[in-house]
Amino acid sequence: MAIAIARCARATRPSSGWRSNWPSSCHLFLHCLAASGLADQAREAVGNKDWIVHSQTVGDGRQALRYLAPYVYRVAISNRRLVQCEPGPDGLGRVTFTYRKSGSRRWRAMTVTAEEFIRRFLQHVLPRGLQKVRHFGFAHPRTNVDHAWLEMLVTVTLNSVYVLVVAAPAWPVSPPPTCPTCGGALTYQGFLAASQERCMPTDTS
Repeated sequence: MAIAIARCARATRPSSGWRSNWPSSCHLFLHCLAASGLADQAREAVGNKDWIVHSQTVGDGRQALRYLAPYVYRVAISNRRLVQCEPGPDGLGRVTFTYRKSGSRRWRAMTVTAEEFIRRFLQHVLPRGLQKVRHFGFAHPRTNVDHAWLEMLVTVTLNSVYVLVVAAPAWPVSPPPTCPTCGGALTYQGFLAASQERCMPTDTS
């Protein structure tokens, strides 16, 4: 919003009036200012000043994803990064852990009080009931989308070569039956028909 104000104010010079040369992209913002009764204050605060806007690109978001990726399935700090926990000279606990500066590959050690360590750690703890990762669409665990068909559609959309391999599906192999007493594998010895089983003599010894 500040950039929008700066751009609008820069397009206007004090001698040309505060609305005559405003870009069309600022009309909605000016309408909201007028509806809230802040148009006069905005005119005196930024409308009659010559602004110099400094805009700097932030990239395509890869740095943010690289920073947030370790926090998806892991906690803020692992046990191997905890170097030492000991009482300090003032009676407060001291925690020493390793960290790595942004853009550097060298690990450094930092010692803070136990309270400060807990404070930093709790900043990475999500509120109760907030889920870190939510899967939607074809990534949802209950989806019925065929992944082979989805792979083909993505490949065709990207104008890549899709190789279709036709092969018969493998028959599922069931595990061999086991003995309920010892747990050993049972081997097939033969088949006994029901009529023969009823005709077998009963052992009365």
